[in-house]
Formats: sequence, C-alpha cells, structure tokens
Amino acid sequence: MRVGLGVDAHAFADGVPLVLGGVRFDHPRGLAGHSDGDVIAHALTDAILGAAGLGDIGSLFPSGDERFRGAVSIELLREAHRQVGEAGWRVVNADCILIGEEPRIAERRDEMRSRLSGALDGAEVNVRATTTDELGFTGRNEGLAAQAVALLEPAN
Repeated sequence: MRVGLGVDAHAFADGVPLVLGGVRFDHPRGLAGHSDGDVIAHALTDAILGAAGLGDIGSLFPSGDERFRGAVSIELLREAHRQVGEAGWRVVNADCILIGEEPRIAERRDEMRSRLSGALDGAEVNVRATTTDELGFTGRNEGLAAQAVALLEPAN
C-alpha cells in the first residue's frame, strides 16, 4: 500500500466562478488559476499521483500548456486516476480538507464527495473544512488552500 499527500492554494479573483470539489458555489469571487482553480480537486490529484509515484499535477497538466486553460479540474482528476490505474494502483480512500474562512461547505459536502468519488471510480472520499481563525492569507479571505491524503493499493 502507498500513501500520497497533496497540497494546493489559490488566491481569490473577481469575475470567475468558485468551484470546490467539482461543485460550483454561489460566491462573489472564484479562485485564480490556469484551470478552474478547484483547490480540493488539485490537492487530491497530487495525492493520488504522489502515492503512485507519478509526479504531480503540474507535470501532468502544465500551467503553460494552453490545452489546459480553463480546464475542469474534476476531469483532470479523472485523467490522473486513469493513469494511476494504468500504473497498477487502485485508490482505497482519500481525505480532503478545505482551509479558509468562507464559503461554508456543510450543505454541499455530500455533493462534493460524490463528484470526487465519481472521478475515482467510486473510491471512498471524505471532504471537510477548517478555518485558520483569521490567520494567514486564508484567514484574511485572500484565497483558499486544501490538503488531501490518499491511500492506494495494488490493483490486482
């Protein structure tokens, strides 16, 4: 079995939708990024790639590559998962945590879990959140961060 850890952070930006865990939130600001800026999906992508020894999201989907401009991050996660499977690994479970003061995700948590799990062929995915008690860039509402850990086992 292997464990991988993923971390991502993006600044808030005006004029873009806020997408977290594959779910669009009604929020005045979204996250700046080459793709849709979904920090939860990005952290989870890094976690599964890291556990499988396949690099990171930046090596698989470089931000300088125009093919990925505006990409839907849940689809990037799905493609990373496909490559993890080709490398002989299966995701057992994952745990994701959003770090920031807003938005509150409790009412959308099940939808986020379902979208992320769907991208991982039904693997168990947990989603939760924490604040930093107004400390740092997330505490000042300048952006959001996320961490994810994933457990993989051999596919056969």
